[in-house]
Amino acid sequence: MSHSTRLKPNRRRDPPPPKPRRSWCCFAEPPHSPDNPTTTSAAFSQKTKSPSSISHSFPASPLSCKSNTNTLVTRTTRRILSPGRVSPIDETLAPPNPLPLHLHSSRSAAELPASPSPLRREGSNASAVTEEECGPEGIFDARLSLKGSNGGALVLELSAEALAANSLVFADLIADYRKKSRGLCRIEVPDVDNLGVFRQTIELMFEEDIPRALLRMGVCRAIDVLEVSAGIKFVRGILSCLKYIEAMPWTEEEEEKLRSLFGRVKFDDVTTRDILGRLYTEDNSSNSQTLTKNIVSSITTCNDANVRNELKYLVKGLLCKSSVYEKCGELNKEDIFGVCRACLGSLISLFEEATTPNPCANLAEKAKEKPLIERISYQVDNINWLLDILLEHQMAEDLVDMWTDQAELLSMHERASPMLRYELSRVSAMLFIAMGTRKVHCRSEARSGLLQAWFRPMVSDFSWLRRCRKGLDVKVLEEAMGVVLLTLPLKEQYMLFMDWFRCFSKNGTDCPNLSKAFQIWWRRSFLKGSETHAAESR
Repeated sequence: MSHSTRLKPNRRRDPPPPKPRRSWCCFAEPPHSPDNPTTTSAAFSQKTKSPSSISHSFPASPLSCKSNTNTLVTRTTRRILSPGRVSPIDETLAPPNPLPLHLHSSRSAAELPASPSPLRREGSNASAVTEEECGPEGIFDARLSLKGSNGGALVLELSAEALAANSLVFADLIADYRKKSRGLCRIEVPDVDNLGVFRQTIELMFEEDIPRALLRMGVCRAIDVLEVSAGIKFVRGILSCLKYIEAMPWTEEEEEKLRSLFGRVKFDDVTTRDILGRLYTEDNSSNSQTLTKNIVSSITTCNDANVRNELKYLVKGLLCKSSVYEKCGELNKEDIFGVCRACLGSLISLFEEATTPNPCANLAEKAKEKPLIERISYQVDNINWLLDILLEHQMAEDLVDMWTDQAELLSMHERASPMLRYELSRVSAMLFIAMGTRKVHCRSEARSGLLQAWFRPMVSDFSWLRRCRKGLDVKVLEEAMGVVLLTLPLKEQYMLFMDWFRCFSKNGTDCPNLSKAFQIWWRRSFLKGSETHAAESR
């Protein structure tokens, strides 16, 4: 080691003495009080350094140390030093008068006094407030104990003057308390559903611009605050919440929440008129039925195929019983059948045009119209869509009778082109499927009449039904036809099965395959007959 190199002593720097902690309450040291007669400076210093003993304030709220509005102090533990008073909360101390919650306000917002001036001085000399300036009880002369319904608890210490100025319920309780005692006013609110919402409602009392604070909360929380404000008769909060909620768009969950609140709490009609106008309409069943009829009728006369299909899907979902949306009202059977008769009338006119061409017709007007086959298919789609709605509401039995009585269409079916007449069999096919899958329950005469009228035309059109299905399930149709046939008396089954057998043996796959149903009919007719004949011979 070089002589020029000299070891320097390792000097340890002592940490600088701690700076005296600035007091954040009205007193630099806790004064003696009946609640804290033996508190020492050391014990007070140790307690104030505990992080669990100081409630942190919400940012941008009256609890924030940077706020210029009234100071609100909150405690969430049972034993804690209050900021305005140094006395701890004793477990044995029970607030004497619980808060009864009433939901009707008798005073307007104009009658309420304005919020009091800030309760604490802001700036570097805020800790220099003396006891003489604060009064014998300090700034925080009201203790609000909130008891949660789930077992939680929250203690708020604030100005009784500010509390009484904003809440009519608290004003009455504080006035009653002052008649008996001049000390710290203790109020208890039991069974609070949401402690956080109640605290936010109290914070709004110290906000100069409540609508701005509601913007930060959102509609869902504003509805909760509205309910608490109504319970404590915080009129300024009620009016601000109603004005904010009415101006905002709602989700379905928020709308249901509002309906529930308005069903439980009664507000002034003047202040809630706009919100009620968005929630409810005049309860007039005739108007709702007329609306349903007009909507259904307008869809059946819509010219744009894409728009019509979209509207059909929409309205069918709204009218179905399993819809999550509210119904337009009870579906009027006569209105729907009135639209059905209009569609059948248009269908008859189109087949008259197809089977009896008029040579004197205006060719220029015909050129503007859509092709005849497209217009016929359009009306058939309307009838099948109406059938779906009637099946959903179990009203399709009369449509079976209506379709059976279409003798004019049956006569034109024989003269029309197969490319046009098979459209009529699409309606028959949907009715057979509905009966075969037990979606419609018809009496024996109705089933027999439908089969006698439309079974043979549908068998002759089956090849076209197979080629141009348009959403029709041919396998389901074949099984349904056999099932419905087997519901008739055996004598009627015999005639229809023989007609099918001759057609099937001649045309093969161009006829529906009813082999399974034919076997069942055969077994029921001949085997049972032979067994009966054998029993009689014995």
